[in-house]
Amino acid sequence: MSNAADRNAVEQAYAFFHQKLKVYEHSTSEREMDHIEDTISTYADAMSPAVFRELSGGDPAFLHEHSTFLKELQQAVGDLESLLG
Repeated sequence: MSNAADRNAVEQAYAFFHQKLKVYEHSTSEREMDHIEDTISTYADAMSPAVFRELSGGDPAFLHEHSTFLKELQQAVGDLESLLG
């Protein structure tokens, strides 16, 4: 990520994903977890396409599938942290 707009998009995504991940990991409510999944997938659809491509490796289903959601969200937070390095 080479420009200020990309950096800003990475910072915003990191803050949002990190906060949602912490709630998701400790939630015992299926309803709350489903809401977080929906919120994150909606955010992913609207976020910077360049940042999404970087995180997803080009997979349009990234952060959109229940079965892989937690693993992908954890990966996204780690990747965003690295980009902010």
